[in-house]
Amino acid sequence: MKHSNISIFIPHNGCPHQCSFCNQKNITGQSCQPTGENVKSTLEKAVNDLDDKAENAEIAFFGGSFTAIDRDYMLTLLEAAKPYTNIFSGIRISTRPDYIDDEVLEILKKYNVTSIELGAQSMDDYVLKANNRGHSSADVISASKLIKNYGFSLGLQMMTGLYSSTYDKDIYTAQRFIELNPDTVRIYPTVIMKETELADLYLSGKFVPYTLEQSVDLSSMLIIMFEKADIKIIRLGLHYSDSLIKNSLGNNYHPAFKELCESKIFYNSFTEKTNMIDKTKKFTVYINEKSLSKFYGQKKSNLKSFSEMGYTFEIRFDNTLGKYDLYIK
Repeated sequence: MKHSNISIFIPHNGCPHQCSFCNQKNITGQSCQPTGENVKSTLEKAVNDLDDKAENAEIAFFGGSFTAIDRDYMLTLLEAAKPYTNIFSGIRISTRPDYIDDEVLEILKKYNVTSIELGAQSMDDYVLKANNRGHSSADVISASKLIKNYGFSLGLQMMTGLYSSTYDKDIYTAQRFIELNPDTVRIYPTVIMKETELADLYLSGKFVPYTLEQSVDLSSMLIIMFEKADIKIIRLGLHYSDSLIKNSLGNNYHPAFKELCESKIFYNSFTEKTNMIDKTKKFTVYINEKSLSKFYGQKKSNLKSFSEMGYTFEIRFDNTLGKYDLYIK
C-alpha cells in the first residue's frame, strides 16, 4: 500500500539562520503558524479521508526546524499529535543537524516520533558556509549517528546546484550520505526564489545555476547511486505550487522533475548498450513491465529520439529486472 504524509507546515519557524536560498512563504504560499487545535483538526480530517489507509500514513511536521522552535510550542504540537499516533504510523519531523542532542531525542521518543529528517543540503563545508547554513558536515555526521542510535528512522535531505557547489561536490555529498546509511533521502535541485540572497547573487551574475538539463543529468546519476545502496528516495524535486511558479527565477524548476530524471536513466542506458549495434537490424529491448513509461520518456521523448537515431526494436518484459535495468538481444 502506498505511503502518504499528513503534512503540517511550520513556515520558517525555528531556523536560527537565513539561508541563501530560503523564502518559505514563497515556496509554500503559507506564513501563519499552526496551533495545537489546527493540528487536531488536520488530523481528524485525515482520519476521515483516509479511513482504513490511515495506518500507512505519517504525521509530518515540515517547513521549519522542528527541534529548534520554542520548546513549549514544540511540545504543544506534539501533545496535539500524540493521541493520533495509534491511528497513523507515527510522526515524521524535519530539522537542522545542529539541533539534535540526547535531550531532544528523549522528548521525541516520548511523543512517538518515528522518523527524523535532517536538512543537510551539502557535505561540503565551503558550500555550507557560502549559503549561510550555520552548521558543518561534522554536525550532519554526529546527528545522523545519534538518531540511528536512538532507533529513529533517519532521512537526509540534499540540495544540488547550490551557490559555490559543483557536480563533483554534489556527487561527494551523495557519497557521504551513503556512508551514513540513511533509510531515506530527498533530493532538491536548487530553485532560486525571489527575495532571497540567492536571487540577488543570480541577478548580479555571481551565481550561475545549473540548467534544467544539467540538473536532470546529475540527479539521474544520484538515483542510480542511492538505488545501488538500497536507500529509498522519497522525494526528487519540489512539489508543484502556484506560489513556487510565481516566485521563482530561472528555468531550473519542472513539475515533473523526477519523471525527467528516470527517463534520462533509460536514455543513457539504451544509448550505451546500442552503441555498437547495427542499425539496419531489428533487436529486442527487455525491461521490467512497471518501467515502461520511464523507458518511453515524458511525452514519449525517448522513443522519438531512438527513432531519430535510426533504431528499430520491439519491447518485451522481464519482471526479474530492477526498475532501472534493461538488456538487449
